[in-house]
Amino acid sequence: VQLAESGGGLVQDGGSLRLSCAASGSIASFGAMVWYRQAPGKQRELVAAITRSGSTNYADSVNGRFTISTDNAKDTVYLQMNSLKPEDTGVYYCGLNRARTWRESAIDYWGKGTLVTVSS
Repeated sequence: VQLAESGGGLVQDGGSLRLSCAASGSIASFGAMVWYRQAPGKQRELVAAITRSGSTNYADSVNGRFTISTDNAKDTVYLQMNSLKPEDTGVYYCGLNRARTWRESAIDYWGKGTLVTVSS
């Protein structure tokens, strides 16, 4: 499965973006879909995850501002980002895991990432 992220770009503090992650195959059978991000000089961190059953998990720093969702008909995972802050700047990666876990080391497939820059 190949993943292709899109939707990144430059946005002002308080703005919104929607990231998309299109898969080359069906995502319906995967246990978990995730978005991670890596800020300059920092390690990659979990932003949001959703399981096949629809359970979600968010980093404390984005809870209430970001929403992860999937469209199985389009084999696409989305990340709606509202009230963006400069500290949200980074490269955002989507990932798929056959198992129902969002642990980074367990992710089976990764996209190449899309850059999000939030200016103050």
